[in-house]
Amino acid sequence: MDIATIIGIVAGMAAICVTILLGSGLGLFINIPSIMVVVGGTVAATFVAYPLKEVIGIIKVTMRLFIFKLEKPEDIIKNLVEISNKARKGGLLSIEGDIKNTSDPYLAKALQMTVDGVKTGDIAAIMQSKMTLTKKDLKTGASIFSSMGTFAPAFGMVGTLIGLVQMLANLDDPSTIGPKMAVAMITTFYGAVLANLFFIPMSGKLKIRCDEEITNMNIIYEGVISIREGEHPRLMEDKLSVYLGPNYTPTEG
Repeated sequence: MDIATIIGIVAGMAAICVTILLGSGLGLFINIPSIMVVVGGTVAATFVAYPLKEVIGIIKVTMRLFIFKLEKPEDIIKNLVEISNKARKGGLLSIEGDIKNTSDPYLAKALQMTVDGVKTGDIAAIMQSKMTLTKKDLKTGASIFSSMGTFAPAFGMVGTLIGLVQMLANLDDPSTIGPKMAVAMITTFYGAVLANLFFIPMSGKLKIRCDEEITNMNIIYEGVISIREGEHPRLMEDKLSVYLGPNYTPTEG
């Protein structure tokens, strides 16, 4: 679970709510028509901008922001080195137990193909295709959230304009100008909060998650290919350590 995402959203909402409560009350900031304009308009514009399949798929991608567990690259490398040592000493069939124990379906599938004797070129093609699809899904999710971060303030302004038109149409009653102006501004508030606390930060987090996940997949890809080709575990580890920079400490033995 990504605690940072949850902490950020909760802290942001808490700061907004406390500020509102100190100034007036939450009731003044709750307006159903304004919510309908901003949320409904943002969702509608998103469906116009992206294919239905990609918009629906955003639900699955969003889960990666909250409950997706990403393994540390250094742990992946150490695990691959252990598997490589085992394969070098006992043959490829000796790593079948590692396939059952791994929680990463990408690694499990790659190791299974290796044990089954699939050609190196075929393993590489399948693994690269999976990486491409994963990158596409995450990049598309980030793009959708970024677009929603643009749509929400725009529809907030649309709601404000609607409120101003309604207010200006009833200037004969000065006592209603203040309340109607307040309601008109609420939609801008909703749009700004949704864009800057949810959509834009989520887009940024997905881009980071994409880079992290693709890095892990590249490590697994090169590691499995190395195991399939029978390279020395130390050589494999040296190649993979490039992804971690100069601070990585190689395993002993």
